[in-house]
Amino acid sequence: MARQAFPRGNLLLSLRDKLGPVFDDDRFASLFPSKGQPAAAPWRLALVTLLQFAEGLSDRGAADAVRGRIDWKYLLGLSLTDPGFDSSVLSEFRTRLVAGAAETLLLDAVLEIAAAHHLLKAGGRQRTDATHVLAAARALNRLECVHETLRHTLEVLALVAPEWLLPQVLPHWAEAYEARAFDDRLPRSATKRAAWVQQIGEDGHHLLAALAAAATPEWLRHLPAAEMLRRVCVQQFYLADGQVRWRSERDEIPPAARLINSPYDANARYACKRSTTWIGYKVHLSETCDEERPRIITAVQTTAGPVADSDVTAPIHTAL
Repeated sequence: MARQAFPRGNLLLSLRDKLGPVFDDDRFASLFPSKGQPAAAPWRLALVTLLQFAEGLSDRGAADAVRGRIDWKYLLGLSLTDPGFDSSVLSEFRTRLVAGAAETLLLDAVLEIAAAHHLLKAGGRQRTDATHVLAAARALNRLECVHETLRHTLEVLALVAPEWLLPQVLPHWAEAYEARAFDDRLPRSATKRAAWVQQIGEDGHHLLAALAAAATPEWLRHLPAAEMLRRVCVQQFYLADGQVRWRSERDEIPPAARLINSPYDANARYACKRSTTWIGYKVHLSETCDEERPRIITAVQTTAGPVADSDVTAPIHTAL
């Protein structure tokens, strides 16, 4: 039926016919427990993950494609009546890859099968370039970042230690930190903005002092949200004569390589490459560039956004 549906051929049909299934379950065995309910075939999930990226599909869209598209079923070795799987299985599979530091399993398998079919050759020409990777968090300016960091910390404490938090709460906190901060909602005048951020700084240090008190349970001090609040307060404020002060450009604001831009992703950094600026990371991709063979990505390395391309050249060459 797949061949009748695509009499002139189809990329996914050709992929199955010429390369086979690409992945095998044994490659991913260490990521799954030996006991428990049966899992969907890891080799299929790996292949669906690549197809999903290639076609820009959401998890739900990819799961629907597995159920409804003949070319996907052909590539995955499924019958026409196979119901597929729930979309949540895809995010669980990606989580297993990341938690097991096994992301390279996907690329390694592709490179192995490419070499077996003589699509790669030793000593071939390659080139490397880098592009931006956006952080999975809204870009915040400095004012928004300090407000959102304190608000996030209060929300976490309200969930895990409400009895401890209640005596620490100041009367204005409920109204001040109930909603997320957006730049268009902030005070317009410079004087009011300065007073607004000064209040955030004082509120943040008040909460940090309470966390540092001897009577505070030790585990509360080590909450990721509490540690994030400490780091952001140190970067954005300083103490002068016992008073909290907002850092200006002359007060040693950390450089882009260290400055936290969002409480939800501590490693996302401001970066600039030519005319493109972003908050997030940078991915360095190496690919073959022999004219008589298809271009194949051979190495992938992700770094912090501000890292210069030239700083990654030597590690990439060593890995290759």
